[in-house]
Amino acid sequence: MIRFENVSVSYAGASRPVLAGVDLTVPEGELCLLVGPSGVGKSTLLGTVSGLVPHFSGGTLHGRVTVAGRDTRTHRPRDLADVVGTVGQDPLAHFVTDTVEDELAYGMESLGVPPATMRRRVEETLDLLGLAALRDRPIAELSGGQQQRVAIGSVLTTHPEVLVLDEPTSALDPAAAEEVLAVLQRLVHDLGTTVLLAEHRLERVVQYADRVILLPGPGRPAVAGTPAEVMAVSPVRPPVVALGRLAGWSPVPLTVRDARRRAGGLRERLAPYAPAVTAQDAPRPLPRPRRPWRRKGRPAEAAAPAAQLTDVAVRRGRVPALRQVALSVGAGETVALMGRNGAGKSTLLRTLAGLHEPQRGTVRVGGADPRRVAAREVLRHVGLVPQDPRDLLYADTVAAECAAADQDAGAEPGTCRALVSELLPEVADDAHPRDLSEGQRLALVLAVVLTAGPPLLLLDEPTRGLDYAAKARLVDHLRSLAAAGHAIVLATHDVELAAEVAHRVVVLAEGEVVADGPTAQVVVSSPAFAPQVAKILAPQPWLTVTQVEKALRKEAS
Repeated sequence: MIRFENVSVSYAGASRPVLAGVDLTVPEGELCLLVGPSGVGKSTLLGTVSGLVPHFSGGTLHGRVTVAGRDTRTHRPRDLADVVGTVGQDPLAHFVTDTVEDELAYGMESLGVPPATMRRRVEETLDLLGLAALRDRPIAELSGGQQQRVAIGSVLTTHPEVLVLDEPTSALDPAAAEEVLAVLQRLVHDLGTTVLLAEHRLERVVQYADRVILLPGPGRPAVAGTPAEVMAVSPVRPPVVALGRLAGWSPVPLTVRDARRRAGGLRERLAPYAPAVTAQDAPRPLPRPRRPWRRKGRPAEAAAPAAQLTDVAVRRGRVPALRQVALSVGAGETVALMGRNGAGKSTLLRTLAGLHEPQRGTVRVGGADPRRVAAREVLRHVGLVPQDPRDLLYADTVAAECAAADQDAGAEPGTCRALVSELLPEVADDAHPRDLSEGQRLALVLAVVLTAGPPLLLLDEPTRGLDYAAKARLVDHLRSLAAAGHAIVLATHDVELAAEVAHRVVVLAEGEVVADGPTAQVVVSSPAFAPQVAKILAPQPWLTVTQVEKALRKEAS
């Protein structure tokens, strides 16, 4: 169905090709997973299938890509629209209409599908993706995860022969991700659709793949094979594979079920070293990294929390987004906000940043109401990294963004650039932010915000587009900030991140707090939010591969 013949892609001014010597075939009716570290060219490879590379993105394509017999060099994206359906990393760039139902119908209107068929397909897609309750909602009012589902649905309605998906589950909660993957499996198994998708959260996808294509590094040749074959050598791997490799299991397991069947001996070895109920020690009270806001002549209260919401209610348009939320975050504490798409996580972060005014209740950050403080003062004390990193990028190069961040924060020149290099070492100074991958843009925005070292750091889906290595570096940095007294609140669907970094987990549902407690207590008891290691080694309260590795080192010594 898809054939790559010695494909290379290079861009003007680049020192090396983004892709080099890709020569492989994706058969009809297979789910093919594309993996590799951030910035190795996964999005570029997907773009060659839809014709966006090079017809839209520019650059030079060497070799040949054919889809259902059509050569993408001579067929532009519009000539492939009836065969290839594409969903990129940014759903907002995908939308043409204003409401959910109109967006689902737009692609079919463009292809001239009869109205009766359009109506039936819209209804089927609304049910498949759990969007029926949102059919009349403006897309702009949806959460990031809901927008992601609409973007996928707008492609599914056209019934393409090939689906190309870039990070399709990155903004979805675990349950919604399972629903989307179940739909993709149904399309592959029942309709013979060919699915090619790139994904960093391999723990969600790898067990469903028929074939895996690994891009090991920029310009290096691709490696293709079965999931077990590729995961055995891949530098990026989900926790279940990492645990299997650590335990010496061969072949490595791809599912929690397979790993649990083989984990009996490992549980026995780990039993003497099982962690306490709380996976991480509770943070000790630490001094604030900066003085809290206060009126002149009035002393600051050292014991005041870094952030506090009391009986807060917020509406977004006609929809109640938060209802009677009470939350307190202390200095040095990391809190993970979890819950399904649309539960109110992003709204809570934006309320703490002073971007939403509550209809009821009080918000205090550093002892002051962020809505009553000058914007410049707010930025010194609260750093918000939104879901869409482009909102904070304005300069023409990475170097210019970093220099501006250093100047705005009053930091030493080179501070921001050092953070970018720490998170993603391969990002070049002269690269334009819009030419970066989603994960690279996110790393740049994280560095820009972290340069100021705000006492309260708010992160909305901070690992979207990041590979496991980049995520590990981010975790290390967040731990260092928490140890220095910074309060961190992150909204995430990444259960592995919450297990690694959070002291507490707060679960939201329909704008209300339904659970709040130590990470191990909350996530281990939840089938939806438990990390893979916890599921494999239950009832012992292990959360991460790192914990297991440390225990095995103790056993060996």
